[in-house]
Amino acid sequence: MHRFIAAEKVNHSVSTLCRVLEVSRTGYYAAQRRPACRRDVEDQRLGALIEEEHEQSRKTYGAPRIHIQLARRGERVGRKRVARLMRERELSGLVPRRRGKTTIRVPGIETSPDLVRREWNPTEPNRLWVADITYVRTWEGWLYLAAVTDCYSRKVVGWSIADHLRAELVVDAVEMAISRRRPEQGLIHHSDHGSQYVSLAMGNHLREAGIDTSMGSKGSALDNAVAESFFATFKKDLINRRSWPEKNECRSAIFEWIEVFYNRIRIHTTNGGYAPDEFERLRRSKEEKAA
Repeated sequence: MHRFIAAEKVNHSVSTLCRVLEVSRTGYYAAQRRPACRRDVEDQRLGALIEEEHEQSRKTYGAPRIHIQLARRGERVGRKRVARLMRERELSGLVPRRRGKTTIRVPGIETSPDLVRREWNPTEPNRLWVADITYVRTWEGWLYLAAVTDCYSRKVVGWSIADHLRAELVVDAVEMAISRRRPEQGLIHHSDHGSQYVSLAMGNHLREAGIDTSMGSKGSALDNAVAESFFATFKKDLINRRSWPEKNECRSAIFEWIEVFYNRIRIHTTNGGYAPDEFERLRRSKEEKAA
């Protein structure tokens, strides 16, 4: 209560605040003169660290990720305390909105079987890639982003942006992924039943690369949950926070968000609190030491 009065006294008199809140003015001033207790001092120190981590996350992290970051800094603090300190400072993570649909199905086209069965945690990189498409509204018209994510580390290994939904959008994304990762035999590329993914061009491209194709059930978002989760994060952290007047500005922001922030900085709970690049680097180091 006293903290609230201290914060609001720039807008209202202390007398008015004390009267409305039924707090003694004498008691309020006496509390102000008392030295801060150890817990209050510690709350101030932790609050400053929380504000720093929240700012470094581009104001996207909620209490669970802030708690992970503090633990990595050697701070022993409970998650509930982190949540309380964030509420007091009016800090919060971002909440995803529901995605619109970009899946355009072609009736009568034979699709690939589901080889994944919602098993999203391969023990090696380049064993399971998931792919999907989302849309971005700009004042100059629509942009579409196709992304390929490696389920091993949740790293975006290939992506493509275009102002159309033709098959080359997804082909370009998988070409980038193949060029970067140089996968060996045994890789599965999993997607939904969108026309771009069942196209002849996409099928031929994956076969030539020796990649097996897999598709989830019709109309089931859970059958492509990792790709859906990535795009929910993308929209929440970047796209839905502002409007986008120009397509070129939006393209540049997407490039920076994927390649600089998401892959290299943004921690992922599935990775034990590490960003995708860091997770892969630590796993490689561990395997090399064990060899």
